[in-house]
Amino acid sequence: MTAPPQSDAPPDTTGWQRHQLTENADPAAAAGSEHTGSRSFSQRLQLVAEPLRRASGPVTMLGLVAAAAVVIGLLVVWLTNWSEFLALALVAGVLLLIASVFLVGRSSYGVEVKLQSGRVVAGERATGELVIRNTGTHRLLPARVELPVGGNLASFRVPSLPAGGSHDELFVIPTERRAVIRVGPATSVRGDPLGLLRRQVRWTGVTELYVHPQLTRLHGAATGSVKDLEGQPTRELSSNDVSFHQLRQYVPGDDRRYVHWRTSARTGVLMVRQFEETRRTHLAVALSLAADEYHTPADLELAISAAASLGVQAMSEERPVTVCAGAAVLHGASARRLLDRFSALEAEPATAGVVGAGQLASSAVPNASVAVMITGGAVSPPVLRHAGAGFSVGVRVVALQVRSGAALSLGTVGRVDVATVGSLDELPRALRSLKAA
Repeated sequence: MTAPPQSDAPPDTTGWQRHQLTENADPAAAAGSEHTGSRSFSQRLQLVAEPLRRASGPVTMLGLVAAAAVVIGLLVVWLTNWSEFLALALVAGVLLLIASVFLVGRSSYGVEVKLQSGRVVAGERATGELVIRNTGTHRLLPARVELPVGGNLASFRVPSLPAGGSHDELFVIPTERRAVIRVGPATSVRGDPLGLLRRQVRWTGVTELYVHPQLTRLHGAATGSVKDLEGQPTRELSSNDVSFHQLRQYVPGDDRRYVHWRTSARTGVLMVRQFEETRRTHLAVALSLAADEYHTPADLELAISAAASLGVQAMSEERPVTVCAGAAVLHGASARRLLDRFSALEAEPATAGVVGAGQLASSAVPNASVAVMITGGAVSPPVLRHAGAGFSVGVRVVALQVRSGAALSLGTVGRVDVATVGSLDELPRALRSLKAA
């Protein structure tokens, strides 16, 4: 008996043979044949379910009710021979058949969503334009285009478009509150008047509109730091720096370059210069996002605007600044990027309060020269004292308590200078008062 001729063609790996190869390649499936059988059944079930899912995709909830009426009506007629249910099944079936005619054909749209600007300030007018073109060679029937704008859904009626025709729609985006508004995706909707069947086609992606918080300009060194080139002196003493402090007696190990020879010759004792350690001006902003620390949501918005104003002013003066909001550090290579991060802030649980934000800022910026903690009017003085205790001794700690409508007032809690601000316009005056204190 001769062996069958060998063929150079690759083995057939379709159907059941492909399934066997796949299962054998899986080490976990080699433990027993029962795994292969169960997976084979699940894969076959998915092959059957996928066409059913695609077929039922355009069917709305009302369409499912109509389809159920057809099935139940025919079942009752078969069991009881009631002609009334036959009429019900026929009516529902005819309606589904007529509704399917509205889905015949393909749409060839070119849809574009244009925003007047990708970034606006809260309260400014923001508009967009929806441009719909017929990119096909045949006239398209009327349709409807839906465009999600934030939490709302805008619906536009598109007339019948000839080949190469276009239709424009203008829309206004509400920007009363700081937020990141997602615009899109634009989806064309075709369906019957009764709403039994509905086909949706997505044409665009999602475009984000950043609504920045309102800002106020802080002139000059209103952030509480000193304009200099080398840095800001601290209370820590050093044997090598630029800010002279005093003369002291020489001890072994001191650098002889700092020996003050004239004084040493006059006193007969070797004296060396001692300096105050200078530190590069670095602003740390700790913003509380805990909702229970603010009396109203407007107070939280005021606090975010104050923090954003401090960060943007420091960047405009080319000063290092680190903003900690709640439990996160807001990174931004530019003022625009930093404001984008402020746009996405939301109220958080109590763990993101001023104490947590202060601890995060003190660990993220241990060499800060000025730390500004921003919180609401519901925070008690002991909490402010505890929040400011986490910063090192050489750091000046300032606390801004925002309470809408309150008069500007100054105070001190331990080593923390406290200012109560009732509006964003009072922020520059409050910082100048703290600087002069």
